[in-house]
Amino acid sequence: MKPFTGYIFLAIAISCGIAANSFAKISDGFSKLTPSVACLLLMSVTMFSLAKGMSAIPVGFAYATYSATTVAAILLFGIIKYNQIPNIYGIIGILLIVAGVLIVNLLGNTSN
Repeated sequence: MKPFTGYIFLAIAISCGIAANSFAKISDGFSKLTPSVACLLLMSVTMFSLAKGMSAIPVGFAYATYSATTVAAILLFGIIKYNQIPNIYGIIGILLIVAGVLIVNLLGNTSN
């Protein structure tokens, strides 16, 4: 598989991961059927897509990008939908996570 295809699968994994985590919150501890099923299905698609992406992209790059992007997006989801504003330490932590992933992706040197 070509690296570009791996990044397409990574983008699908990120999108589905964000949606799955959003449905996890909406499912109210898996007590609501529809969002619970949506969460489980989307998480399955997420893991499948992430695994496929990792066959073309180095594991560290793929997982770091997936996790940081998903965490940052869910933070924004919480801010927008639930008005859950993080304190200064939470903001600094998220910025450090994103900065770390940027350093790994832009300056890290690994081979497939």
